[in-house]
Amino acid sequence: MLAGCASTAPPTEVKSQLAPTGELRVAVLTSNPIIHRTTPALGRELAAHAGVPAKLIDYGAVNKLMEDATKGAWDVAVVAIDPERRAIVDFAPAHLVADGFLTVLVPPGSSARRMADIDQPGMRVAAVRGAATQMVLSRTLKNATVLAAENEDAAFASMKEGKAQVYAQNRFILRARAATLPGARLLEDSFAGLHLAFALPKNRPAAARAVAQFVEKAKADGTVQRVIQDAGLRGEVNVAPPEQESPYKGM
Repeated sequence: MLAGCASTAPPTEVKSQLAPTGELRVAVLTSNPIIHRTTPALGRELAAHAGVPAKLIDYGAVNKLMEDATKGAWDVAVVAIDPERRAIVDFAPAHLVADGFLTVLVPPGSSARRMADIDQPGMRVAAVRGAATQMVLSRTLKNATVLAAENEDAAFASMKEGKAQVYAQNRFILRARAATLPGARLLEDSFAGLHLAFALPKNRPAAARAVAQFVEKAKADGTVQRVIQDAGLRGEVNVAPPEQESPYKGM
């Protein structure tokens, strides 16, 4: 079993909470390339440490993934830490971070340079419903409004079609989108950093402790760094600091 996990719960209790069906069901958000490229490897590592097989379950939209957290459809998933999500999932410590990583894409001809230029009356920001970008902006924008879309394609289309003035996401995704729309560009500043972590359905305390211990070990022994490199994401995201040293407590 996971090293040290039995210190607070018997190994059988950890395994029954972590993988109640006998296999670790890992929800993978395929619409986010950073999560899609790193979660399968880390999920398989976690399953191997727990002594159970891994089963990957693909999700094309984060809102559906989060809805299924209360339906027993998956055992672990990787999503951005957000206080609104804590009502339905428990988070392990963050394992991937990137400062200033969430920003917006503006269409050709836009004069906006900073988020202050976006947060103006009448401005609409396209973001995926239930995504961290949508939740953070809904809390922080003072004048602009968020136009929620069902997936990334729809959010990008809202900006291209003029229904929204900008499209919000992480820089990695936005650079790829910008390459398909000549003249589009990312803002120089950002509205939040990125903090990705394993999430577990509520009421699995032994499993949550086990995953937290796995994450801290994986960060310390180079596993997370290796996954970043294998995914081709070096320079995009970093290994999160040890939990006790991280000042981050949520967006």
